[in-house]
Amino acid sequence: MRLTQNRIKTSGRTLAYFSLLGFLTFYLGTISLASSLQVRYATLNGSVSWRDRNGTALPQGPNAKGNFSTVAEATPPLFEKLLLQKEDQYFYYHPGINPVSMLRGFFSELGLRKTGGGSTITQQLTKILLGNEGNRTIWNKLVESLYALALEMHTSKHNILSMYEDVAYFGKNRQGITEASLYFFSRKPAELDESQMLQLIASLGNPSTRFPGSARNEALLPSVSAATESDVFYEASSSPRISPSTVSTKSSFELKTLGLTCNPCDLTIDRTLTEKIRETLLHHIESASKANVHNGAVIVIKLPENELLAVVGSPNPNSMNAGAQLNMAIEPRPIGSTAKPFIYLNAFIKGARPYTLIDDEEYSYKIGNGFAFYPKNFDGKFRGTVTLHNALSNSLNIPAVKTLEYVGLPQFYEFLRGPLSFVSRQPLEQYELGIALGALEMDLLTLSHFFTIFPHNGVLKPLTLEKAHPGGFQTPMEKKLTGEKRIAGAPYVQLVNKILSDRETAVEQFGLRSNLTLPYKNYALKTGTSRDYHDSWTVGFTPDFLVGVWLGNSDNTAMRELTGQNGAGAVFQDVMTLMYTSSYNHNTPFSFGKIKEFTDSGSIEYGLLGDDYGVARSLLKNPSLVLSPHNGDTIELQRGTTIPLKSREPVDWFVSGEFLKHGKEVSFKPDQAGKITVEVRSSTKTEYVLINVVSVED
Repeated sequence: MRLTQNRIKTSGRTLAYFSLLGFLTFYLGTISLASSLQVRYATLNGSVSWRDRNGTALPQGPNAKGNFSTVAEATPPLFEKLLLQKEDQYFYYHPGINPVSMLRGFFSELGLRKTGGGSTITQQLTKILLGNEGNRTIWNKLVESLYALALEMHTSKHNILSMYEDVAYFGKNRQGITEASLYFFSRKPAELDESQMLQLIASLGNPSTRFPGSARNEALLPSVSAATESDVFYEASSSPRISPSTVSTKSSFELKTLGLTCNPCDLTIDRTLTEKIRETLLHHIESASKANVHNGAVIVIKLPENELLAVVGSPNPNSMNAGAQLNMAIEPRPIGSTAKPFIYLNAFIKGARPYTLIDDEEYSYKIGNGFAFYPKNFDGKFRGTVTLHNALSNSLNIPAVKTLEYVGLPQFYEFLRGPLSFVSRQPLEQYELGIALGALEMDLLTLSHFFTIFPHNGVLKPLTLEKAHPGGFQTPMEKKLTGEKRIAGAPYVQLVNKILSDRETAVEQFGLRSNLTLPYKNYALKTGTSRDYHDSWTVGFTPDFLVGVWLGNSDNTAMRELTGQNGAGAVFQDVMTLMYTSSYNHNTPFSFGKIKEFTDSGSIEYGLLGDDYGVARSLLKNPSLVLSPHNGDTIELQRGTTIPLKSREPVDWFVSGEFLKHGKEVSFKPDQAGKITVEVRSSTKTEYVLINVVSVED
C-alpha cells in the first residue's frame, strides 16, 4: 500500500513538474510570437511622429497596409463598453480565446447554426496584425488562436484593447478609432456622441460596405443598438448624415517640404483648420476651372506669436494633375502689387505722407537694357493728381513707380536685403523700377512673414512651427532671424495700415461690394496680379491673424483674366470668414494712436504729429512740363512722319536749338534720322527731351 501511495505521489510530482516545465516552455516559446505581433503593430502606427497644436497626430503617410492610422490618444470608456458588449462580452475573463464562442463559430462554418463570428477581440487583433482578413481558413484561425494566447500571456488586457482600437478597420482606408473619428465625423474620439460610436461599431465585420454613412451601416444600427443595450433608439434614416473629411490623406503633405527633423514633435499647425482651408481652396479652383487655374496656396499665421497655423501648398496632393504634388506655398512667383505697401512704407519714412500729392499721368522710364517703358494702370486710365493714400488704396501703378523713384532704388534694395534679410532669386538690381509693377519674385510663405510687420507695428518676429523651438522656423527666401527685429517705426506702419484697412477709398478700383469686402472692421489687405495674369495674390491681416493666398499654375501658364481680387480674393474671403468665426479671433482693434487727422484740404487725411502739412503735401508735386514725347522715345522715320509735341501749359518749343512754335500742342516733321533734342521753356522752368529718330527701309 505504501509503495502504491509513494508511486502515486511520485507520479503527481512528476506530472506537476512536467506541467510546470511545459508551461514554462510554452511561456518562453510564445515570447517571440507576442513580440512579432508588437513589431507588426508598430509598422501600422509607427509612421506617426508629428502632433498638431491640439495634440492630434499628423500621420506622415499610409501605413504598411496602405491605410491611414493614428494612435488613439484616449478612447472614451463608453466606446469601449459598447464595443465589448457587441464584440466580446467576456474579454476580461478569457485567456485570448473563448471556447464557447469558437464552438458556435465552428457550427456556423458547417452551416449547422446561424450565428455571429466566434473570435474574441484578441483573435481579431491577431487576424489584423497577421494580415489574414481576406483569408479565413480553419488553419489561419488556429494560428490566430495560438498567437492570441501568446499575446495574452505577455500583454495586459488594457494594452490589447488599446492595440485593437488602434488597428481596427472602419472603411475608406481608415484604421483605428482616432483616424475614423476624425475622418467620418471631424471629431476626436472623446468628442463622439453615442450614436456616432454605434455607427463605428456597426462598421466592424465588413467595413468596406458598412462604413459610417453607408446604407448598410444605417440598416444595422437598430440591431447594434439592441446588442449593446444602448439607450439610442434608431428609426429608419435617423442616423446622422456623414460628410467624410479628407484630413488624414493630406494633412502632412506640406510639412515634409519644410525641413522638419524632430521625431516626435509638437507643432503649431492646426490640423482641422488646415484641411478646412484645403477643401476651400479645392472648391474655388474647381469652380474657376474655366479661368485656367489649377494650383493654389494658403498661409495662416497666428498673431502676435507668429505661429504657423496652416501651410497649404496644394488643393489636392493626391491628384496627378500638373503641380498638385508641389508645395506652391514655398515656390517663388512674381508678387504683383503686394510689393507696394513696402514701397509706400519707405516713402513715409523718408518724409512723404498719405496726403502727399502725386501725378498719375503717362511717363517714360529707361530700364537696364536702355529702352524706355511706359507704366500703365490696371484699368488703362490716368487720374491726374491723386494722393498717395488714393494711389495705394486703388493700387495705381504709375504713382507706385514714381514713389519708388522718390524712395530711391539703392535705398529700397538695402531695405529688402538689410532689415528684412530677404534673399532674392536674382540680383535686386535686375528688377529696378519693375519692383513697383510686380516683377519681384517671392514665395507666399516668405511674403506672408514679411507682411507681419504691419500688424506688429513695424517689428519682424521669427516664425514658429515647432513648439519646442519658438521662433526657430526659417522661410525659404530670408536669412536666419534669431530674434525680434525693428523694421520701421510704429507711426509709419500705422499710416500704411490705415490705408490698407480703408475699403471706402478703394471703391474706385475694387467696387463697393467685392470679395475684399468683409462684414468686419479690423482687417487690412493688399491684392496683387502679375503680368498677363500669371499670378493672383491677396494678403490680409487683423491684429489676431494673417492670411496669405496665391493662385496660379505651376507651369507658369497664364490664367484667363483672374486678378488678385476675383481669384485669390475669393479664397481669401472664405478663409478670413473661417478665421473670424474661430477661437483665434479676439476682435483686437488696430492701433492708430500715433497718427493724426488733417482737414486742410476739406476732407479727412492722415499724417503724423508735427507734420508740416504744406511741405509734405507738395513734396512729390513737381510735374514735368512735357507730356509727349517722352525722354528716350524711338520714332521710325517714314515718308510724312509727324511728331506731336504736347505740354502741360503753353510753352516755347525748340527743336535742335531752333525755335519752333509757342503753344500746348504743336508738331514737327523730322527730315533725317538721328538724335533730336526737344527743348521747352516756360516763365519758370526749362526742360529737355531727347528722342531718337531711326530710318526704316521701304
